[in-house]
Amino acid sequence: MSLKNWLSKLGAPLRDYVESIGFGARTFGSMLGLSPGLLKRPRLVIEQLHFIGNYSMLIITLSGLFVGMVLGLQGYYTLNKYGAEQSLGLLVALGLTRELGPVITALLFAGRAGTSLTAEIGLMKAGEQLSAMEMMAVNPIQRVLAPRFWAGALSVPLLASVFSAVGVLGGWLVGVQLIGVDDGAFWSQMQGGVDIYKDIFNGFAKSVVFGIAITFIALYQGYEAQPTPEDVARATTRTVVISSLMIWWLDFMMTALMFSK
Repeated sequence: MSLKNWLSKLGAPLRDYVESIGFGARTFGSMLGLSPGLLKRPRLVIEQLHFIGNYSMLIITLSGLFVGMVLGLQGYYTLNKYGAEQSLGLLVALGLTRELGPVITALLFAGRAGTSLTAEIGLMKAGEQLSAMEMMAVNPIQRVLAPRFWAGALSVPLLASVFSAVGVLGGWLVGVQLIGVDDGAFWSQMQGGVDIYKDIFNGFAKSVVFGIAITFIALYQGYEAQPTPEDVARATTRTVVISSLMIWWLDFMMTALMFSK
């Protein structure tokens, strides 16, 4: 194999990767630029908010309850070794609002709603519905992608708040009702130790970033997929993998920036 052929095979994946980044950035910019048009048709966003967010509520609520119960149980066994079991409420609240609430909600959202968005857009492309819109002078980015993007970006913070609230309830059920931790100490320690800005607001900011990233990845994978059933299936798999890795990377970066002071 000549050096020229070897370099061409080595550079082809890199070129495709750079092209993909450029196409994604252009799509994201177009979607943001066309989003003000949704103010005239807010029903498009509301419908997608119901489809994306409301249908994810059950799995988020149940997961939050069980995560809070497990966190309360494990936290009690750990704190009891040091005689600090009265701080169980603080431990549960901080663990949920800072990390577990935004991260687990984002992972569940990527697996449930993200794959659904990718499959929906991919099938619309395979069925030539997006091409038909362009033939009718309807921009598919504004009509199809933008409403789903903003609905997903709004859904994740709301679902993360529900996850954390239900998780605290689960920790209370295990710690206070099942084990016997003092009820007043559980809530007073939580109230005195959780900071609205540093803990709650920073966790909320994480969920906003996660929602934007997951939703765009899901929409982009469906929009970029080849119009074949096989490639649509591969696109849904890529959505889960890329979204999961992106969540962990963003979580590390944002945690380092928020809580390093």
